[in-house]
Amino acid sequence: MSFTQLGLSQTLNYHVTKNGYSSPTPIQAKAIPIILAGKDIMAAAQTGTGKTAAFCLPILQRLAAGQKVKANQARALILTPTRELAAQVFESAKNYGEPLGLRSEVVYGGVKINPQMQRLRKGTDVLVATPGRLLDLFQQRAIGFDDLEILVLDEADRMLDMGFIHDLKKIIALLPSRRQNLMFSATFANHIRDLASSLMQNPQRVDVTPPNSTAAKVKQWLIPVDKKQKPALLIQLINNHNWPQILVFSRTKHGANKLVRLLDAAKIAALAIHGNKIQSARMNALAKFKNKQVQVLVATDIAARGLDISQLPIVINLDLPNVAEDYVHRIGRTGRAEQSGQALSLVSADEIDNLYAIERLIQKHINREYESGFEPVHELPLSKPILPPKRKRPKKPKKAHNPATKQDSSSSKAQHPKKAKLQSPKVRHSKTAKSKSVGAKKQSNTNPKPATKKVRKRPALK
Repeated sequence: MSFTQLGLSQTLNYHVTKNGYSSPTPIQAKAIPIILAGKDIMAAAQTGTGKTAAFCLPILQRLAAGQKVKANQARALILTPTRELAAQVFESAKNYGEPLGLRSEVVYGGVKINPQMQRLRKGTDVLVATPGRLLDLFQQRAIGFDDLEILVLDEADRMLDMGFIHDLKKIIALLPSRRQNLMFSATFANHIRDLASSLMQNPQRVDVTPPNSTAAKVKQWLIPVDKKQKPALLIQLINNHNWPQILVFSRTKHGANKLVRLLDAAKIAALAIHGNKIQSARMNALAKFKNKQVQVLVATDIAARGLDISQLPIVINLDLPNVAEDYVHRIGRTGRAEQSGQALSLVSADEIDNLYAIERLIQKHINREYESGFEPVHELPLSKPILPPKRKRPKKPKKAHNPATKQDSSSSKAQHPKKAKLQSPKVRHSKTAKSKSVGAKKQSNTNPKPATKKVRKRPALK
């Protein structure tokens, strides 16, 4: 099947082919016709499946057939959870939109807002944004949504996990009610479905990836090793293998910085990206890694979510993630676009519970291989039998603080006093007798008898 068979124009098909794509991926084949028809869609797809092009291409074709954008307005809004993902989606929209005469812009936090406000004065056909910065720009009257036609939530599950639900509700309230809604997510848990039902009308459901599945072409294995030996083992593995690029995941920002220092000391070019790095440093590190100026990129989970690095051969977990789902997202950085990849985890004995959770989630055991010279002193326990995956229960909404409610509850308590507990006759008798004795003592203390002086009798006169 070709892109023209999906309904894309000759111009778009030419530029897609020029970029090296001859046939659509499964998510593209299913989603593009639905979006071109103007219908709402809920698409479940992992990163690396071509989902960005699955919504960018049909959006651009629909916008090209419409009216010209007005000043300080946007016709299509694409919301992403992270700056890195926003920058990558923008590149795709820009590359395919410019031949159609469409303007694309990207806005996110961590950089100065004034240049973004100036770029939005002419308006933009496609605006890619993170929720917080978009609200800032709206409050500054730099962007409006009067002419908005299409809303896209990319990696909706991650946006909710990162606490953007309130910002999303504020943004949705600002948009025209008549619009096309597109939601892309790795999974569709209950809280994602609740969000979808609040903003979509009869959405078409597309699911090309089983929940929490890992890429079939990704080789997964682990090496048991003591915690203190992990950096030394990693350095030996890099020196012994011909890996041109390596993405290493660290559980903490401090751990990422420490590992980069150790790699630099071993003359291995490495950089780190995490939340404490300023935006320009993060973008610079990512650019150097993509251009192969740096061999190793050390990242935390939030910083690396949505990274699109083509032909990445291997992902290494220096630490196992605390959340099992993050393991699926981590190794999803490799083996993309039907290519093969490798995912290696360095696991110490204290991470056995994390390993149990991951194997239960992906429904298979991860192969173990020992590295000579790094046999652990503290042996990693054997894996447990695979149990069915846990079902996520929706979180109960927190009760809002309401003084009136509190007052009502206190008044109701006054109207309905607590019932006395039933007691045995012996207990009641003993308590009653005790209370009477105590009461008598109190009464005697409160009403003391007047003191009388002893009068010494004189002997009678004889």
